[in-house]
Amino acid sequence: MAEITVSKLHPQRHIRLDTILRLRWLAVLGQLAAIFVVEQGLEFELPIIPCLVIVCLSAAINLALQIAFNPMQRLMPLHAAGLLAVNIVELAGLLFLTGGLQNPFSFLFLAPVLISATALPMRLTIALGLLAVACASVLVFFFMPLPWDGEEPLVLPPIYLFGVWLSIVLAIGVTSLYAFQVTEEARKLSDALAATELVLAREQHLTQLDGLAAAAAHELGTPLSTITVISRELERTLQSNKEVAADIRTLREQAQRCRDILAKITQLSATGAPFDRMKLSTLIEEIVAPHRDFDVVIKVRIAVSGAKEPVGTRNPAILYGIGNILENAVDFAHTAVEVNAWWNNETVEIVISDDGPGFAPDIQKRIGEPYLSRRRGADDTPTEHSGLGLGVFIARTLLERTGARISFTNRIFPDHGAVVQIDWPRARFEATEEHDETAA
Repeated sequence: MAEITVSKLHPQRHIRLDTILRLRWLAVLGQLAAIFVVEQGLEFELPIIPCLVIVCLSAAINLALQIAFNPMQRLMPLHAAGLLAVNIVELAGLLFLTGGLQNPFSFLFLAPVLISATALPMRLTIALGLLAVACASVLVFFFMPLPWDGEEPLVLPPIYLFGVWLSIVLAIGVTSLYAFQVTEEARKLSDALAATELVLAREQHLTQLDGLAAAAAHELGTPLSTITVISRELERTLQSNKEVAADIRTLREQAQRCRDILAKITQLSATGAPFDRMKLSTLIEEIVAPHRDFDVVIKVRIAVSGAKEPVGTRNPAILYGIGNILENAVDFAHTAVEVNAWWNNETVEIVISDDGPGFAPDIQKRIGEPYLSRRRGADDTPTEHSGLGLGVFIARTLLERTGARISFTNRIFPDHGAVVQIDWPRARFEATEEHDETAA
């Protein structure tokens, strides 16, 4: 039940060419509609030919890309960023012809940068943001007049233009950063949940192999017994032929050896078939057993209760989840780990505690998030056990799917160490595994 690691925390992101082209076609249609409304509906005088040249150039690029490449292929981040940069330059050209930052459509500088923040690496998003800011800065000083009514043109003061420029810069920075952070958290959560499904599938597969080993040992026992009996009779019959008798003796000994090996497999699989049921104390002992050979002492205390001891399924999610938490406790403990269990007619509770450094205050409320792991040392610095924290996330997710509630706390001063409390409604703990999967 070792901590799962991820070899690549920040994999390259790829966006489909079709997605970029759809956005570019949407921009082309929007720009044509705006030009038509201003020219025909509002009857303002626009430099119509230069504006249409820019829009048609954008449409020509889209057509060329659709013809030359498969729209379903995924672009390298640099290529996608290049197309978004073209969008920014095209927008700057249209704004130059129609009033610069006085044009209310100047806030569309935000769109390509926001798309990059949700789909491309941070370095490319920063580059696009700087390009958009540079274009907006140029348009503060260089632009053609906004096509107002020719008799009473509106002249906006420089302080207003500076305010528009500053608002565009702040919108690009703040909104893009927020979009990038939300997307990154969603990606990490998606990766962690995928890892959770893989772990659960692996644990279920191992449990099924356990049952298959027991069944194979049982089925092979009968033919091996027959081989042993027949070889023994042949050995007695052919005692006069020493060479043949020696070969038959070897055959009988090897058959007996196979029977002994299968007997050991049967003992290892004594807990039964994949969905066998076990008492709470048996479940705890199975989880604790692999960790008893370390230098840390593991103390198991089962509280005696008037209620009958709960019996649950041999659920891989519970075995892995509690096992991972226990493994972390053993890793961080100085000398001892305690596993306490208690139950009544309504609740089943397991508490795992250690005498290690405990949880750092700054991450205690965030424990269980993917890719978050740090225990404080004596000087409140990260210890050598720091990692990705994905194992704790998987353990928590699997246990919560079985109906458990988990809390992470520290021992009360002057004691020190971490405490993990796991509670189930007794009905959920004793439910069949099929019921747990339906509830999940």
